[in-house]
Amino acid sequence: MQIKQFTFLGLFTLASPLSLAQQLCLAPVAPFKVQTKLGQGHIQILSNSTEIQQDTVAEFQGNVEIISDGTQINADHARIDRNTQELIASGKVSYQDTQLKVSSKSVLLNTDSKMLVLEDSQYRLTNINGRGNAEQITLSEFEGVNLEEVSFSSCPPGSEDWRIQASSITLKPNGARGEVKHARFYVRDVPILYLPYFSFPVSDARQTGLLFPQIDSSSSTGVSYEQPYYWNIAPNYDATISPRLMSNRGTQLKTEFRYLTEHHNGQLNLEYLASDRDTQANSDRYFYRFTHYGEFAENWQVNAEVNGLSDSNYIVDLGSDFYNRADTHLYQTLGLKYFSEQIDFSLQFRDFEILGDHPDSYRALPEMKLNYQADIGAGFEFAMHSEMAVFDNKNQDSPTATRVHLAPVLSFPYQAQWGELLAETTVLHTYYQQENIKNTTLDKEVTRTLGQAKLYGALEFERTTSWFGEQMTQTLEPKAQYLYTSFEDQSNIGLYDTTRLFNDFAGLFRGQEFTGLDRISDKNQITLGLTTRILNENNREQFKLSLGQIFYLKDNRLSAATKEDDRSALAAELDWQIGSKWYAHTEAQLSTFTEKIERSSLSLEYQLSASKVVQLNHRYVRELSGEKINQVGLTASWPLAKNWQWVSRWYHDLNQHRTIESYTGIQYESCCWAMRFVVQRHLSNRFDNDGGQSTNEFDSGVAFKFVFKGLGGNSASREMLKDGLFGYRQPYLLN
Repeated sequence: MQIKQFTFLGLFTLASPLSLAQQLCLAPVAPFKVQTKLGQGHIQILSNSTEIQQDTVAEFQGNVEIISDGTQINADHARIDRNTQELIASGKVSYQDTQLKVSSKSVLLNTDSKMLVLEDSQYRLTNINGRGNAEQITLSEFEGVNLEEVSFSSCPPGSEDWRIQASSITLKPNGARGEVKHARFYVRDVPILYLPYFSFPVSDARQTGLLFPQIDSSSSTGVSYEQPYYWNIAPNYDATISPRLMSNRGTQLKTEFRYLTEHHNGQLNLEYLASDRDTQANSDRYFYRFTHYGEFAENWQVNAEVNGLSDSNYIVDLGSDFYNRADTHLYQTLGLKYFSEQIDFSLQFRDFEILGDHPDSYRALPEMKLNYQADIGAGFEFAMHSEMAVFDNKNQDSPTATRVHLAPVLSFPYQAQWGELLAETTVLHTYYQQENIKNTTLDKEVTRTLGQAKLYGALEFERTTSWFGEQMTQTLEPKAQYLYTSFEDQSNIGLYDTTRLFNDFAGLFRGQEFTGLDRISDKNQITLGLTTRILNENNREQFKLSLGQIFYLKDNRLSAATKEDDRSALAAELDWQIGSKWYAHTEAQLSTFTEKIERSSLSLEYQLSASKVVQLNHRYVRELSGEKINQVGLTASWPLAKNWQWVSRWYHDLNQHRTIESYTGIQYESCCWAMRFVVQRHLSNRFDNDGGQSTNEFDSGVAFKFVFKGLGGNSASREMLKDGLFGYRQPYLLN
């Protein structure tokens, strides 16, 4: 006789795994295994003594074990009546199968009707941590499972902070849901909710029902209550409908629809707020997002992403699961890809939804790329990179262009255990046809052909050394690159997908200063780099330091790439696991011309355990869009007392002498429930009527979350670390 798993979910009907903290509080039931292999329908009975009366009644006394192919019953006494086809066990009775473990006063098994009845029972679920009492449990092959006057809680015995009490629970055979009648929800011994009827899932399969609500408060929305409802439409379709009530703005409806087929999957999100009370015109506000990924033939893939919203402040005012308030562009793309061993092809249409007063970005309608690569013998490889793009702009006064680019590459790569070598030569040929160029210095047709040669080499040395008294392996990895690119005047070409790149250590060997193809700088330079690593006996990095710099053998003639010095900034990166508790990551670019730091970042973390973390951050940029960035931050997570956890984050602008984000959260987490309270304040970044972004307006708020474990929720302090504008990141990049 097997029993289905059942889970009591109260008002909230989707279950999720319980946390490690809970498992430690309520010890898991040991996995159940029947040691004896029996045929289906056969029963084996073991006892200290047996008495058989006229081959019709059998009495078993002392350490009785009743074993079938999937269950086991232990008792002090058992009696089998062949005439009535009944087995009765009594005296310290226990029943167990793969889903359930029960202690009971007596068990009645009728092999004719295939029904098992347990009286006055205490049960434990084996798949999840749940327990309770029942006056009677009836198990029937035809009727399923029925429990009378039953309770459920995930709390350990003697510490029932919450429980559900019900008159009856019924689980039908092969049914997806159980039925509960006259359910009362208790916190401690205080009843807080009564439901005459509700249903719940009996497996981990997706089930329709209410999810946990989200309650928070902010200056923008006021008090906000969001109640998600999950709708399991079909095995490959589902939807989540989430009404959100905001005291300052009104009622917002958020919907999510997902689909999955054998070769395709996608998601559609629609959000709508009618007559926003916090706007002067009581405007209707909306957001939509559609994504799709699929395969329609061998090696062929298709993808789509479409986003749109009613106004630039939608994300700032109402929040988003997909974007944050610092984003300025929402993507709209449609793509087709093909890939094989030697060829990959892509066709994309790229557009943007622009937020605020930012320059209009060029749309690529379409952009096609075709790449081919093959070995041609004697260690040489040939590649052909090609691209065709049509650039358009919503600003009618901006130039438009069609660009075709071909780049054949001949290379000789060589790799060995001691290092690598790469010799490469490329021809960069680009053709432009430009329109709408009146009152500009652009030409209608431009043909640009450049030659490029690169020679790259790297060596790797290692030795045994001592590192803080321990034997380690140290590597020394010098690398050098010579790069030459010819010059051609490009002032007659517009900027369609080109911005300047910043050089970190890896970027020194990139060989290009701009994204896109509209500006290809002339080069005659040598790049030198050096990396050293400290490896422990398990070949895990404890320390890594990299230094590199570009030396310009000739001044750039391309105006957009002219330099003030004959060398680049010195780029440095450091990763260090300082003992077992301290971690550090820093990178910097130092101008050897001005002897000043151009860019730098620092993360220093002390991690005593998963719940005891303190991290200090600093980032500095001398010039970024006409502004200096100089910010310091502190993130901490620390237990205050048993079951109490504190998380806080603080970021301060050293230039403007003000705090730009503060975030503090306190969480209580016991074996079977958790409570979280968060207070935060941060820059709102709202756009004004002219599209400018405010740098002086702040948004503040509080959030509260209550979770009954085992009722579809969980809790962890690491989640609070990742919230907010500046999410938690580990500071080290060691392998």
